[in-house]
Amino acid sequence: PAQSARLFPNGLAVQDATTTFTHRELHELSNGVAVLLASRGGLTRGERVGMWMPKQARSVAVMLGASKCGGIYVPVDPQAPVERAAFILGNADISVLVTSRRLLASLSQHMETLASLRAIVVVDEKDGELAQTPVPTFGWGAVVPTAEPPTVSNAVDSDPAYMLYTSGSTGTPKGVVISHLNALTFIEWTIATFRIQPEDRLSGHAPLHFDLSVFDIYAALGTGACVVMVPDRIAPFPAEFAKWIEEQKITVSYMVPSAFIRLLKHGELERFSYGSLRTILFAGEVFPVKHLKEVMPHFPNASWFNLYGPTETNVCTWTPVPKPLVQDTELSIGRSCENFDCFALTGDGRKARPGEEGELVVRGPGVMLGYWKLPERTAKNLTPNPLHKDFTDLIYKTGDLVRVLDDGGSFQYIARLDHMVKTRGYRVELEEIEHVLHANTRIRNAAVVAIPDDEVGARLRAAVVVEGSNGLSQQELASHCATKLPSYAIPELFVFMPELPTTSTGKVDRRSLAESLGQYSAVG
Repeated sequence: PAQSARLFPNGLAVQDATTTFTHRELHELSNGVAVLLASRGGLTRGERVGMWMPKQARSVAVMLGASKCGGIYVPVDPQAPVERAAFILGNADISVLVTSRRLLASLSQHMETLASLRAIVVVDEKDGELAQTPVPTFGWGAVVPTAEPPTVSNAVDSDPAYMLYTSGSTGTPKGVVISHLNALTFIEWTIATFRIQPEDRLSGHAPLHFDLSVFDIYAALGTGACVVMVPDRIAPFPAEFAKWIEEQKITVSYMVPSAFIRLLKHGELERFSYGSLRTILFAGEVFPVKHLKEVMPHFPNASWFNLYGPTETNVCTWTPVPKPLVQDTELSIGRSCENFDCFALTGDGRKARPGEEGELVVRGPGVMLGYWKLPERTAKNLTPNPLHKDFTDLIYKTGDLVRVLDDGGSFQYIARLDHMVKTRGYRVELEEIEHVLHANTRIRNAAVVAIPDDEVGARLRAAVVVEGSNGLSQQELASHCATKLPSYAIPELFVFMPELPTTSTGKVDRRSLAESLGQYSAVG
C-alpha cells in the first residue's frame, strides 16, 4: 500500500457506495488508524483488533492500520448473531474493538466476555471520546490522517497478520491464524498470474471474514488498482448486482459458484455486454459444469479460472477453464500454485501416483500458522511430512480426497473425507450423489446430508431446487439416481426447496440442512 501511494497517489484504491479513497488518502488514513490504535488504544505487537463492522472503505484502513502497528486484525461477520460475535471477540482476546454504533449497542450485554478489551472505536460516530461504555471509546473523528507512519514495530513476516474464524466441527468457531508471509505468498502469485494492473477494478463481493476478500483487497492495493465493494443493499439481489457489475466497469471478479448461479438464474444477464470484465475466478465449492457452461457465454471477453484451497492455505491449486466447455467435462482443481507443493498421500502414507487416490496435503509458506488456542487441532492438521524424515517439514492435511491425474501434477477433486458416511455397511460419498442429481437438467441445485441413525448408521436425504414450474416427484428422482448409483446410495427422501440455505460466505449451509431434514420421520 505504501508503494502504491508513492507510485499512484491519485489513483482510486477503494470505493464503497458512499466513499472513495485514493491510494495516498488510504495510506495516510491507515497511518492515522495505526497511531490511534497504538497511542490511545495501547495496542502492541501481536495484540488483536476485533473488526465487527459493516464492510466499507474504512474497513480497509482499519485492516492496514492494525498491521502497521504490529497488531492482528480479526474480522467478524456483521450479520452474525451477537452471541456468536461475542464468542469470537472474546476467544480472540481482542484489545481494541472497531465497530458501529448499532452493533456496539447489541453487544452491551456481552461486555463481560471481552475481558482483555481496552478501547473501542466507533466507525460511524464523528465525536471524539465517547463515554457510554466501560472502556475508553472513540469516534472516527479521533482518526487523524498523517503522512508519517507510526513507530515501526519489530514485526517480521512470519508474525500473524489476521485471523479468520471458520465453522468448527464441534459447532464452535475456530480461528485460523494467517501470517504476513502466508498472505504475501498468495497475493504475489495472484498479481503475477492474473496480471493485475493499475487500471483494473476488482469487485469486492466476499465479506471480510471470508478468505476470498484477501485477493480483492490486497491484489488491488499491491498494484495501484481499485477494489470496488459491492453495496450491501444490492448484493442479495441478482438483477441489481448484474447491473452493478456493468455500471462499475468491473474487470476482475472473484466469487463462489453459488453467486454466479444466482446471477445466471435471476440476474437477466442478457441485458448487458460485460465488455470490461476480463478475468473471472471462482472458488469455495464445486461449480456444476452444466451451470458453468451456461453462464460463461454471458461474459464473452472473460477468461475463467477454477481456484481451490481451504482457509488454512487460501488458494493452493488452480486451473484455467477450457473454452468451449463441453457438458461432460470433469473440471479438475488443477496443479499447485507457485511456491506451494501439493500432493496426495495414500492411507499408508505413500505419495499417490497417477490414477491413485489420496488425501490432498499442502506444504510451503502459504500454509497457516495454526488454529488459535487449539494446539491439539493444530497438531492434528499440521503434521510432519512423512516424505521428509530428516528435518522439520510440516504439511497441512486438507481432508479432501483427490485423484492424481495422468500428468502427475494435477488433481481431480472427489469428496470431503468428512462427507463420506457409512450407511447399511457401505461407504458413500455424499458429493457423488450430488453430482448425479446435478446431472438432471431439471434440477438447479441439490445437496445431500446424512442423518445419524442407530439402525442403519446414516440415512441419506437430499434437498433439491427444481428449475421452473415443472415439478419432479420422489419416484422420478429416485429413478434418476438409480441409473448411476447403487441402491444403498439413493437418498431415502427428497425435500423440495425454493433455494438452499447458505452461510454468510455464500456456501451451502449443510449444518442447517441437516437440522431441517433431520426433522422428518425415518423412512424404510
